Amino acid sequence: MTDTENEHATPVIAEIDIGRIMELIPHRYPFLMIDRVRAFEFDKRAIGIKNVSVNEPYFDGHFPNRPVMPGVLIIEAMAQTAGVLVVATLGEDAEGKLVYFMTIDSARFRKPVVPGDQLEVVVDKLRNRGLVWKFSGKAYVEGGLVAEAIFSAMIVDS
Repeated sequence: MTDTENEHATPVIAEIDIGRIMELIPHRYPFLMIDRVRAFEFDKRAIGIKNVSVNEPYFDGHFPNRPVMPGVLIIEAMAQTAGVLVVATLGEDAEGKLVYFMTIDSARFRKPVVPGDQLEVVVDKLRNRGLVWKFSGKAYVEGGLVAEAIFSAMIVDS
């Protein structure tokens, strides 16, 4: 790799732990839907991990005899992973800001997510214009696609 190529290489962070996630986005239990970010590329991609536990509060009612993680919470895990991507990319001035959904398109749910699963959430930035960002999100369990969506969000002061 030449020096010029190295200057334009996308920085990669190996992992972002739960403590750092909580510095970057304002979500807290019981609505924090990612436990860590396994891989991160500035301004490009983040891979979030959610360990799905039977102790999640939504399992009491969704569904008592067959607990299934609600699809909207899988999409929320995508959004939170995207929020970490946006805020970490923008730097310290963006920490703690809110990232609001604007659109959710092409959402597809392919397989139920149940207690004991580890949800891997892959979010790729498609583009951004000003404060508005657009993403492609895919969620996997054991390498199998369980959900996907295209969504956009806006970053705002909290």
